[in-house]
Amino acid sequence: MRTLIFFTAALLLTAGAAAQNAPSVTVAATRDPVDKSYRKMLAGMDIFERHHALAPHASLRFQLLPRLPTTQLDGITLRVAGDSVSLPVKVAPDHTFTLERNAQAAREDAALIASRKTSTLTWRAQVRSPNVPEGMRRLGDLRLECMVGVEAGLLSNNAQMFAWLGELFTSPARVCGLADGNYLFFADRPVYAVTLRDGKRRATLPMSALYAGGTQTPATLPYCDCQVLLDRSYYAPIWDRSWSDDTLLAFDDMDSPPGPDDSPVADDYRTTARMQARLGPAKVVSFDSGYQMWRYTYPASGDAPPAEFTILFGPDGVARKARLQEPVKTP
Repeated sequence: MRTLIFFTAALLLTAGAAAQNAPSVTVAATRDPVDKSYRKMLAGMDIFERHHALAPHASLRFQLLPRLPTTQLDGITLRVAGDSVSLPVKVAPDHTFTLERNAQAAREDAALIASRKTSTLTWRAQVRSPNVPEGMRRLGDLRLECMVGVEAGLLSNNAQMFAWLGELFTSPARVCGLADGNYLFFADRPVYAVTLRDGKRRATLPMSALYAGGTQTPATLPYCDCQVLLDRSYYAPIWDRSWSDDTLLAFDDMDSPPGPDDSPVADDYRTTARMQARLGPAKVVSFDSGYQMWRYTYPASGDAPPAEFTILFGPDGVARKARLQEPVKTP
């Protein structure tokens, strides 16, 4: 870590010295720091083709998502803009789009520019195989989404001074192939639980795999793609090859009724005040909607992760549903 700090400091000092000695340059226009590079988007399309076997029947689209509460996606327009080219990009009603290949735009290192400030947007790749049941996602599709998204530079977590530095330490193999890659996906609706299904094997993701890990604070949230999508965010085990590409992820929504895997909540535990009085303080993740997810953990045998008891409370402080689950097991 100390070596990394010194290396970072040296880079920053070198950059500062270079800036002081460099001649002044006048440019006709400046880009938003998070306009998307057309070349990198093409690189993402290339990696989709190279790894198409992960989702052999799927097609690739790109998706726009809101990053701020005030973001309005309806009516948004996109264009590929270079020094001499300006190519309109059609945006579908679901805020997805595809890109055509244009050699001149690639030579000019064009940018993909939105009619909204791009700091108000989150961008993702969208890979969808046919015949996946509604309310589910296929793990191979998500693996390919991650590889395309990283290669295309779609992640918008840009604490601006260090955004360029992060590129030195990230790659599709690093982000998508390791357990600590932490590539965020977004469900279509607020998530209560995510269950993996691979043949006869079943496992429910722990709460630490939901809501950006449950670690966001008011200070860090503005730097997260999940700023207004926290209740829809999750980490899928794309790095864990013990789960096949055909594994399905089934989503239980916050507003759906309790299911067969959920536990009844007794009356004397039903409110936040009563729950805390009975069980003590919990790990709590709060959402803009007023919902809260509470988590209690219990020791498991050996080196296994702890079992956990999670409770979803509504804006009125009354429990909507709860679940007691064992740790995720590997074969």
